[in-house]
Amino acid sequence: MTISVQYFAILREQRGLTEERLNTAATTPAALYEELKARHAFSLPSNRIRAAINDEFVAPTALLREGDRVVFIPPVAGG
Repeated sequence: MTISVQYFAILREQRGLTEERLNTAATTPAALYEELKARHAFSLPSNRIRAAINDEFVAPTALLREGDRVVFIPPVAGG
């Protein structure tokens, strides 16, 4: 299926993009993150990442559908 993925913070830095469309066989955000982590050598483990599908935070096991927009949000620090 084809989906859009947005990256923030360290993931954007490591990927070198803020957004991309891609084809994937992953059916959940967790599986998609693992696929992308292997492909792009992301440094954060999946348990440190939050995912949103179409602007709603979801569980790592939520189902992905054709055309979804997935956002991966790493932990942020600030003050």
